[in-house]
Amino acid sequence: MKHLLFVAAMSAGLSAGMAEAGAIKRACLKADRAAASRELCTCIERVARPMFSASQKRRIAKFFADPHLSQELRASDRRSDERFWELYQAWGAAAEAQCG
Repeated sequence: MKHLLFVAAMSAGLSAGMAEAGAIKRACLKADRAAASRELCTCIERVARPMFSASQKRRIAKFFADPHLSQELRASDRRSDERFWELYQAWGAAAEAQCG
């Protein structure tokens, strides 16, 4: 019985994580940019997965619809925003290297 509950809990967690994991990919595809392809958007999502929390990925997804939000982040004086910007920049470099 404990094993079944564990498996059920893991399945529910994986399902929720998988739904959340596609936030960047969905935003990338929805942004309707010429260079966006399913392959590219999947790759940048895959690069982001271990780097960001679910809420951070949702925040990044908003940048695709409104790029000005990323510039507001970059210009922010808040230390938490500065740390996020540094991580965002590292993700961009890693995605470019891995996804072309």
